[in-house]
Amino acid sequence: MSQKYFILIFILAFAYSSESRRQPFACDPANAGTRNLRFCKTSLPIHVRVQDLIGRLTLQEKIRLLVNNAAPVERLGVSGYEWWSEALHGVSNTGYGVKFGGAFPGATSFPQVITTAASFNASLWEEIGRVVSEEGRAMYNGGAAGLTFWSPNVNILRDPRWGRGQETPGEDPHLVAQYAVSYVKGLQGGGGSGNTRLKVAACCKHYTAYDLDDWNGYDRYHFNAKVSMQDLEDTYNVPFKACVVEGNVASVMCSYNQINGKPSCADPTLLRDTIRSQWHLNGYIVSDCDSVAVLFEKQHYTRYPEDAAAATIKAGLDLDCGPFLAIHTDEAVRTGKVSELEINNALANTITVQMRLGMFDGPNGPYANLGPKDVCSPAHQQLALQAAREGIVLLKNIGRALPLSTQRHRTVAVIGPNSDATLTMIGNYAGVPCGYISPLQGISIYARTVHQQGCMGVACPGNQNFGLAEVAARHTDATVLVMGLDQSIEAEAKDRVSLLLPGHQQDLISRVAMASKGPVVLILMSGGPIDVTFAKNDPRVSAILWVGYPGQAGGAAIADVLFGAANPGGKLPMTWYPQDYVAKVSMANMDMRANPTKGYPGRTYRFYRGPTVFPFGAGFSYTRFSQHLVSAPITVSVPTLHSHDLVSNNTTSLMKTKATVRTIHTNCESLDIDMHIDVKNIGDMDGTHTVLIFSTPPDPTETKQLVAFEKVHVVAGTKQRVKINMNACKHLSVADEYGVRRIYMGEHKIHVGDDLKHSITFQPSFEEIKV
Repeated sequence: MSQKYFILIFILAFAYSSESRRQPFACDPANAGTRNLRFCKTSLPIHVRVQDLIGRLTLQEKIRLLVNNAAPVERLGVSGYEWWSEALHGVSNTGYGVKFGGAFPGATSFPQVITTAASFNASLWEEIGRVVSEEGRAMYNGGAAGLTFWSPNVNILRDPRWGRGQETPGEDPHLVAQYAVSYVKGLQGGGGSGNTRLKVAACCKHYTAYDLDDWNGYDRYHFNAKVSMQDLEDTYNVPFKACVVEGNVASVMCSYNQINGKPSCADPTLLRDTIRSQWHLNGYIVSDCDSVAVLFEKQHYTRYPEDAAAATIKAGLDLDCGPFLAIHTDEAVRTGKVSELEINNALANTITVQMRLGMFDGPNGPYANLGPKDVCSPAHQQLALQAAREGIVLLKNIGRALPLSTQRHRTVAVIGPNSDATLTMIGNYAGVPCGYISPLQGISIYARTVHQQGCMGVACPGNQNFGLAEVAARHTDATVLVMGLDQSIEAEAKDRVSLLLPGHQQDLISRVAMASKGPVVLILMSGGPIDVTFAKNDPRVSAILWVGYPGQAGGAAIADVLFGAANPGGKLPMTWYPQDYVAKVSMANMDMRANPTKGYPGRTYRFYRGPTVFPFGAGFSYTRFSQHLVSAPITVSVPTLHSHDLVSNNTTSLMKTKATVRTIHTNCESLDIDMHIDVKNIGDMDGTHTVLIFSTPPDPTETKQLVAFEKVHVVAGTKQRVKINMNACKHLSVADEYGVRRIYMGEHKIHVGDDLKHSITFQPSFEEIKV
């Protein structure tokens, strides 16, 4: 498979000449009529060039630049541009901007985001972003992609039934935020603030409180998410703020839904006041596709279409994915509902990003040499394999049944609807991969395989083929069941109604486990959690692996882990709930915190205290690790402007027992906290360990939350020292009921995994400070 692909790429790359490369988007040096225009002069500051171009445009030309399929301005030598390209976990043809074929038959398809998140490896996330942007740039140079990629999805996986949960990095705000920052830096080139040049432009979506597609009569086009200020501040907006403030992302996408009665794309508080003014976005705000039309046609937010156009532009929207603004903005200007100056401001944001990308610099630039040879390269495909290995989570391993042995397990029954999966492995928002290695193909490298699907697809409507599967298990040395879900069960516009395995899958697992001669390994392929309590408790099921949707190399990674060529080190980025949890909780309830008086159990490991199938952070290794706290502060002084800034918590219902200091009333830069932890591999196999740091503040109404994590590789019999850096304002503060961030005074309990505890006491220090 791979050798043939590389030969094809070599032939295509050889045929790829300067004649087939994309013509300059603008400022073509061969165009004597435009090359000397002021906006083409690269020696001038970008903002000067932007204003010069806007000043040359007519109103009608400006309006046609407000939408994703921006029209050309031929008299100025500016080409048309399709803004919508996608790169969630590899360059994808989901958007109109990417076309596979010719010199670019495919691109590296990495594991789905939920799988990669399970690695808890920030450097891996950034490296994947770097590779994806390299392939995106190469395809842009060849006329096969844009440079504005509307990825990543940084919504919180609030509800286990959400069909798009697979696209997200999980349920924890800090984890999702760190993934967002790392991936965005990888995509964009790691640039900082200001008019920094961009490799590609990333986009963090879908802002905000968007995590319901189609469930029980609710759909994303009509849903009004009723969200408290507290939940907005300490859960839903955390990743978006990190995207903008730390990742310097070039774009944010507003969502379809309403938040507390206002459409996200028409809410000036969310867009203009928060993203632009508070977080200082250096980029553009784009609507989810047809969101502007949705708020008029489906939500009936305005009476007339031109009112919807005006409301979104005034709120801070710069670009409409869809034709609505191109059709109705002219009438909005004519009737005085929006001004040309406000349109100019929107265009300044989009054109600035295009100039930072070098689209107005002619044919040359730092990435002009990238081409077909840089797409699906051996190094990129090896990274896809590495990512798949790191994302695999070992959830059960009785008696060290895994890893299997090539000497003792010479024949393996490979059974299940996902046993020979290819397309299923890449999940949604995927492109055309370089190639596939299915689980069956991967396992066949290590052992002789006997293959039986058992089920006709993941829906598994009947048991007609179970007998053949039982025979296979009965006559082989080991049995591997590859079960789970696919896009027919969970997807965009398709939320689940159940957490159980579909159809007769459970029955197939139990019958095969009873028949099997050797160890039985259950592999679960899915984005969302599955209630497999039966398998967890069945002693005949020796081991359970969750592999998410592991990407193009998923089968090779699965086989490497099964036979010990790779040691699993992944951790679950979400809670696996029992089925009865979803019977108690409406997807439409956006509250994060439990409400016992109403029988509401709360959401995610931070607020839910009921039984779980597997908890957040679960995951074993083939080796064992010990952790030792080397150093950490015992007390931290929090500079406080005045004594009256030290708030007694009698004034608020949520702050009852301890004094707090608002983060805006202290010097956050002085509140960095360093911890040093020794991680020792006390087993007999090299492996990776994830150090998870949780904090619990003094107030009993608040709960444990992840504040830091670090991935470390440790050779068997050795130890590695891990440095953890936290900031009290960013990591150890909590939001009150008004969405105000506060630091509790008193003892904060720091948990290093489940086995190591430490306390840090915060005390106020009244002094003159600058904030």
